[in-house]
Amino acid sequence: MDADYLLINRDDLPFDGSTYEFQGYLHGDTDASFIWVDMPPGENVRLHTHPYKEVFIVLEGKATYIVGSATLEARAGQILVAPADVPHGFTNSGDVPLKQIDIHFSKRFVTHWLE
Repeated sequence: MDADYLLINRDDLPFDGSTYEFQGYLHGDTDASFIWVDMPPGENVRLHTHPYKEVFIVLEGKATYIVGSATLEARAGQILVAPADVPHGFTNSGDVPLKQIDIHFSKRFVTHWLE
């Protein structure tokens, strides 16, 4: 009998130096994906869009986000929602690592880079 759950170690996810990526289609056909961010000060994610909403949960640090025409700062304990098809990106604007979880409401990352 197959297990009724998945248990995955973060370190077993693809890692690019500051993010771990979980794409649902690779893990039990899960209906969502996420990026586990551990980003040094000054690093950024360029402007891009997705055809679905993205939720940023800031766990530690702070970041400056661009969402559409707005520029705002979010810090640990805050949650930011970027609407579908709206350009967004962020920079770790703090002096400590930015730790956040970016939830994508899709089994796969679908990203259109704008810069």
